[in-house]
Amino acid sequence: MRNSVNVLQEHGIQPSAQRVAVADYVLQTLEHPSADLVWTRVKARVPYISRATVYNTLNLFVEKGLLQALALAEDSVVFDPKMERHHHFVDEESGTIHDVPWDKVQVCNIESLKGYEIHDYQVVMRGVRKGARRKA
Repeated sequence: MRNSVNVLQEHGIQPSAQRVAVADYVLQTLEHPSADLVWTRVKARVPYISRATVYNTLNLFVEKGLLQALALAEDSVVFDPKMERHHHFVDEESGTIHDVPWDKVQVCNIESLKGYEIHDYQVVMRGVRKGARRKA
């Protein structure tokens, strides 16, 4: 586990106490937290941190390449510290987002995109455990 202060400095970010507190959580988590969840988790350790500070810090981390902002649901953005290429699976029962290794998904039959140069893509799968009931 790398020191958050060093990681921030390596990415050209001045490591204030609030930024370090956000980094300590969001860069180590296996969750894909929303900004509000980050605020809740960090506020438990740093009660004086404001929601605006957390939002601004997350946006700065995205801008500097420390996080990805993912719109996996309508009106919902989550943050992912895993910067290497990968896909996602969303458990529709629990809302949990799972990382899927890049090489485990194959995209083919996209002839309709002839004439385009594809630079990047991400597959988002959704489903429930076999035997689980879907929410209405």
